[in-house]
Amino acid sequence: MMNAETKQAPGIGKIINRNMHTARLLVLMAVWLTFLAFNAPKFFRVISFQTMAAQFPEFGVMALGVMLCMITGGIDLSVVGVANFTGITMGMLLKIMVDGEGRLLWYAFPAVIVTGVCIGAAWGLFNGFLVAKIPIPPILATLGSFELITGISVIITNGKAVAKLPMRYSEVLAGRLGPVPAQVVIFVLVAAVIGVLLSRTSYGLKLYMMGTSERAARYSGLRVDSLLLKTYMISGMCAAIGGLIMLSNYNTARSDFGQVYTLQCVLIVVLGGISPTGGKGKLTGVLLSICMLQLLSSGLNRFPQINSFYIPLIWGGVLLLVMVLDYFTGKGKHGA
Repeated sequence: MMNAETKQAPGIGKIINRNMHTARLLVLMAVWLTFLAFNAPKFFRVISFQTMAAQFPEFGVMALGVMLCMITGGIDLSVVGVANFTGITMGMLLKIMVDGEGRLLWYAFPAVIVTGVCIGAAWGLFNGFLVAKIPIPPILATLGSFELITGISVIITNGKAVAKLPMRYSEVLAGRLGPVPAQVVIFVLVAAVIGVLLSRTSYGLKLYMMGTSERAARYSGLRVDSLLLKTYMISGMCAAIGGLIMLSNYNTARSDFGQVYTLQCVLIVVLGGISPTGGKGKLTGVLLSICMLQLLSSGLNRFPQINSFYIPLIWGGVLLLVMVLDYFTGKGKHGA
């Protein structure tokens, strides 16, 4: 009996450790919602949750791409730049894809979506080439890539906004399917695809193997360069989809939209339990983290005494706090 119990104990410990981030996020969400129930009861209205559901997909999709890169032990800091560039170029394309009465041509939607995703894929491959083939450390490669693509966006727009777009684009992509915002449907589809890739394909297994030990992965015959190219390509595609959602939400595009999203995406991924050193973490934790940060952001807006300029400060403080807690609980050394 004693032997059986001692054999079961490590298994129970692993299960508890594996679900620690999920439990922590659920507790934080419960505490925050309880606080709002007593201090901002008007927050609990259908329109509030519909508004939140229309807001988080644009940065949530980008965070999913960052998550994949971080599982490999890398990172993608170019997602916001790719999103803005996609929004700008597709906004320009929309403006010329109209008939004589200013209505969008029938093929405008598929053309814009396919072209936008292809732009994201191409830029992601560029990032992957820098990381895998040169090789440049991912943080430097993608930071330089962000500055490069942002500079291109400023040049082609002369620093101005691409505005006066056909309203039909926003009406469709920022509309609703019944009570559900269309952006949420897009986000769920992207999350579902990534979930299948991570849990049901050899790509996901290889991704975690590489994040655990790139050297061991290479010695085992894993084509690391090809895997990195695919991963950063998918991240670029996620960023482009985020840019298309941003374009529909604002019906305009600029090179400086979503400046806080880079920090926010990294915070979401780390808070969701993805190890910054790679090889650890699950999609469910990241999804809960997205919900948690959106609840926190929207809840803070219910308190006029809290200036919105403090939100980046809060995100940065939370990110550092999570990293410190993970370090002192041993997860900073061994993964989440």
